[in-house]
Amino acid sequence: MHAKAAVPATHTAPTASDNGLAEARLVVGYQVMVNGHSREALEKIGQVVQDYPNFQLAQLVYGDLLTARMRPLQELGDMPPTLAASAGTALGDLREEFQKRMKARRERPLAGTIPSQFLAIARNTKHAIAVDASRSRLYLFENRANGLVLIADYYTSVGKAGVSKTTQGDQRTPLGVYYITSHLDAKSLKDFYGSGALPINYLNMLDAKRGKTGGGIWLHGTPPNQFSRAPLASDGCLVMANPDLHHIIQTVEVGSTPVVIANQLQWIDQRIAKTEGKPFDNTLQAWRDAKVTGNLERLLSFYAPDFNSYGKTREQWSGVLQTELSKIRGHSVELKDTTVLRWTDSAETMVVTFGEVELGKRTGWTKRQYWTRQNGQWKIFFEGTL
Repeated sequence: MHAKAAVPATHTAPTASDNGLAEARLVVGYQVMVNGHSREALEKIGQVVQDYPNFQLAQLVYGDLLTARMRPLQELGDMPPTLAASAGTALGDLREEFQKRMKARRERPLAGTIPSQFLAIARNTKHAIAVDASRSRLYLFENRANGLVLIADYYTSVGKAGVSKTTQGDQRTPLGVYYITSHLDAKSLKDFYGSGALPINYLNMLDAKRGKTGGGIWLHGTPPNQFSRAPLASDGCLVMANPDLHHIIQTVEVGSTPVVIANQLQWIDQRIAKTEGKPFDNTLQAWRDAKVTGNLERLLSFYAPDFNSYGKTREQWSGVLQTELSKIRGHSVELKDTTVLRWTDSAETMVVTFGEVELGKRTGWTKRQYWTRQNGQWKIFFEGTL
């Protein structure tokens, strides 16, 4: 880009403590420029590109500031047509990235609201993540005594072909409810993945039920020479700036952190989420009650005809349930640390994770169930032990 010659060559590599700061500083500098204080803006943006010389969007704004000293600007990335043409798609990508970042900064979620998928988050689940693909934005929540609190949000790239992944190699990012399954250290990966990677459990059980294919969907960083990528730029992964990803890696727990990926998040008041989750909570308790009473027929009524658990059909699963009932006969069962995640598209799905503990015992099994609404009733189509 035309600004690179004016940028000092030395810098200190950003760390996790820099998460989100580059964008925030760029936005502040741009607002100063819009308000007509070009000299101050040039100083602020110049410092950003000095600290983050691989931040191409900051380089573009810095170049505009230099151009503005000679003539009025017409648009972001205002340069001669021949130079713009030589940039190929890169200029358009940077302009789109800029719009995504600015829009997310202007249109903040209302205080006290959460994505509608988070109906209930267990107290021992410390964080949750939600992605709004239409905004190229990832939101990080902390689970506190009074509920989920938004503590950070970041620009992120999704698949080259957009979202709604269905097949291997379609270059789309999946939509759904997932969990972080592991942490891949940067030292074990190519530089392409930057600060490391956090794989998620695509395919999940709903994906598998619908016949989707593929895998290897990660949250990962960028190569050393690249700060961020275009909004549509990956093979299906979520790609973030290295300081932002590094902060998430240091913050969240593997295994227990939910990741909701939606085309567009719907934000609702947390009190509304609890109210909307109550009918399903009653169904879950009815399932527990059927288990406690030892009534196999009643318990099986909660399982869908097409139920499948790692190859076991509903009929085969009845034997597993019979064994469980014989073990807990005469004992009550508690459901502890329950997380309920709602997913709504062409159907309604609940992803439920809980601890199943016999009364008086300190430990038990951690289970995950997938429920779907069939003919107005919630039915389990998958159940397994974690």
